[in-house]
Amino acid sequence: MSPRAVDGDEAAGKGGHRPGRRPVTAGLILRSALFGVGQVVLTVVFATVAVLAIPLPYRLRFHAITRWNAINLWWLGVTCGLRHEVSGLENAPDRPCIVLCKHQSAWETLALAGYFVPQAWVVKRELLRIPFFGWGLAALRPIAIDRAAGKDALAQVLEQGRQRLDDGLWVVIFPEGTRTAPGVRRRYRIGGARLAAETGVPVLPIAHNSGDYWPRHSFLKRPGTIRMIVGKPIDPAGRSATEINCEVEEWIEATVARLRAEAGFAPYDAPPPPAPEDAT
Repeated sequence: MSPRAVDGDEAAGKGGHRPGRRPVTAGLILRSALFGVGQVVLTVVFATVAVLAIPLPYRLRFHAITRWNAINLWWLGVTCGLRHEVSGLENAPDRPCIVLCKHQSAWETLALAGYFVPQAWVVKRELLRIPFFGWGLAALRPIAIDRAAGKDALAQVLEQGRQRLDDGLWVVIFPEGTRTAPGVRRRYRIGGARLAAETGVPVLPIAHNSGDYWPRHSFLKRPGTIRMIVGKPIDPAGRSATEINCEVEEWIEATVARLRAEAGFAPYDAPPPPAPEDAT
């Protein structure tokens, strides 16, 4: 699939494809099932690719394994009529930085790999135990943490995140820690902002409305156009992790709310209380 990149000012003034309020139909179920079958087949194939690619330099390995992402996005458009457009790519720095992204769906875990190359994700350790999928993920140098570990998990993000940045990798973090339903807000964990404050590496905030088309824990994928907006980088110089985290959260949540409003969806619930300082 070839997503259309648009200028940030252009995207800010228009409403994307509206999914409508259509009921669940046999066609929607069939198309979603067809996508799921293809995704399973691709996962099995690319698990073998991942194992064979381990001896390769990381950039080549990343390119080979993440063809899985690109083909899945293409197949998503073919089967489910779900495509995307991206604005604000001109805001991305010329060197790798820390990407803090809204997390509503599995979609963003596919899409981000095509724009910030090469990259490493902060992920839940249990994802590495998933047959086939976990093999490919493990070959991509993720920062696999146990979120229940608290301060130990935060220390791991800081140590390994610094290593990945030094190695020329973008570090992708979902600060909410888990997929969040559209219209619901979770506390933003401090790990990504703390990494920025300690390394001096800018934060690149990213907002999107994927959850309205591919909901979390849902088999169904509704047709439409997901909009993703890349914000301006946030310089951490002279700022605390809390200040950085607050700015990221305010921009992402306001931008997602605007995207959802332009597409005709309901507004947000009340914001959550502040996250504790030691949350990852």
